[in-house]
Parts: sequence; C-alpha cells; structure tokens
Amino acid sequence: METESSRARSGGVQSVERAFGLLETMADHGGSMGLSQLATASHLPLPTIHRIVRTLVDLGYLRQEPSRRYALGPRLIRLGESSSTMLSTWARPQLTHLVDELGESANLAMLDGDQIVYVAQVPSRHSMRMFTEVGRRVWAHCTAVGKAVLATLPETTVRDMLQRTGMPMQTEHTITDPAEFGRELTLTADRGYAIDEGEQEIGVRCVAVAVPDAPSRLGLSISGPSSRVTDDLVARAVPLLTRAARDLSEELSGQTRA
Repeated sequence: METESSRARSGGVQSVERAFGLLETMADHGGSMGLSQLATASHLPLPTIHRIVRTLVDLGYLRQEPSRRYALGPRLIRLGESSSTMLSTWARPQLTHLVDELGESANLAMLDGDQIVYVAQVPSRHSMRMFTEVGRRVWAHCTAVGKAVLATLPETTVRDMLQRTGMPMQTEHTITDPAEFGRELTLTADRGYAIDEGEQEIGVRCVAVAVPDAPSRLGLSISGPSSRVTDDLVARAVPLLTRAARDLSEELSGQTRA
C-alpha cells in the first residue's frame, strides 16, 4: 500500500484507489466474495469495505446476491467492452508482425475471472487456420496463454482457481490433475513460455508468453495445426513473442501514464 505522502505527491485519491482495488480483488477471486473475504484479501477495515461496497452497489458496479455475497455488477460490462476494443487497437501492430514472421494466427488474451477471454486476433493467411474468435472464453488450464498467465500468479491463487473450475477435460490431452498441472506451470515459469499440446482442441498446437508488467493479466500466443507448429517453429516463435509482449507492455504502460 502507498503511504499518504507518496499518494499526495502523485495526486492519488485514496477512496478511488481502494474501490478499484476491491474490484480487482473480486475479479481475481472469480467475481464473487463476502465482506469478510474482502477484508482478509485487501487488509482493509470491515467498516471501510462496507462503505465502499455499498457505494459500488448503488452505482451498479457490484450487486448483492441472495447469499449476501457481492458479485461484479453489469455496469462493468460496458467498461470491459470499451477497454477490450482499445487493447485490440494497441496490440494489432505486434500481432500483425507475428503473423508476418511466423505465418500462424496470433492472439491476445486476458485472464477474466476464472477464464481466458480472447480480446484480439490477426488470423493466419493459410487456408487452414485457427478460427478462435474474439470474445471466446475458455478454461485457463487447457490453453497455452492460460498457462503462461497462471505461471506468473501465486500458487495459492492458482490452486483456488482450479478448485473453483474443477479443471474440466476438453480433449484426451487436457491436464486435469492439479499436481501435474503445478509441474507444468513450474516448467512454464522456468523456460518463459507455455505450450498447449492439443489440450483445448485436437490437432491444434499453441505457444504463448505472458505480457510482463501489464495492467491486466495478458498473454500473447500463436496457434495453428500441429503439423505446422513444429518444434522448429516454436523455437523461432518464442523470442518473437517475448519481444512483442515486452513492446506491448511498454505501449500499455505509456497509455496508463498518459
């Protein structure tokens, strides 16, 4: 947490920072939490959380469920749609360069709650290519971009997410054992990239990296038929993806400061 003096120097408003912090905390925990959970996760006093939550409910950014838990509200949808459009615009140069260099479809995706959502894509120019459409939601544990993003998160956060989702099997290659998946994330973190070996769709291979220091949990990937996404192509793709992710991170950081 920032000190009062550093916040004053930056011109920050504490109540606004706390409100957005609570929204992000809820998003990290699947979009629904009780007040006591919020207090534990945010380290804020319960009365403070209650005041902020009631204001967010009144504005439509949160809603109270019959269980008395709070969930992200429908008014956030419009903000999310607008930000996704802007993300697509900022990422297009990097995605286009990846397609020009590698020949396969390039994607930008983000972790939204417990799922991965695709927010931008430049398709391959091959007649046989991936048709993952923008807006599609998939489980994080069976995609390369999901693995790349999850490998940057604390183990407890990942474990809680997998417990909520249940790790459903999409193909015969999907990893559904938490321990095995943990080893996969360790490997991903060590080498700096993730691979989906037909775990979301049979015959499709993807390689992905996380976007570092991004305001959202983002990942870049290329995907295509396993016959074309060979080990040699993966070796060529990883440094290009890493550079594109770094460039996009710098672009987003500049937009955030502006």
